[in-house]
Amino acid sequence: MTRELIVTAVAIELCCEIYSITRYFPDYEKFGLKSQMQRCAVSIPSNIEEGAHRGSSKDFLRFLFIARGSLAELKTQLRIAVRLGYIRSDENELLSRTYQLLNALINTLKVRTAKRTNSEAHE
Repeated sequence: MTRELIVTAVAIELCCEIYSITRYFPDYEKFGLKSQMQRCAVSIPSNIEEGAHRGSSKDFLRFLFIARGSLAELKTQLRIAVRLGYIRSDENELLSRTYQLLNALINTLKVRTAKRTNSEAHE
């Protein structure tokens, strides 16, 4: 399994977990924090996959950065959910794992892109 597929799989697990967590939020959060967290969670694997299928490393990196931004947004929303008393902790193993895998993939692509750019400049 490639790193792209692994990060997507973990991000999908995270998304499903967020849906499970938000299932118990109060009804009045249906169009508020609950909806926002679900949209962020869906955005993460969606952007990873969209970027992977764009055809260029530059595009892929751009979508990975968008996914990482959604991940940061979700982390903030988990902190808010704790402050509001909807959940007990904002610590989430899948969120941390997704972040690690996403950063590793971003760093790998940055190096690969830089090497390609350098070799093209020398031709």
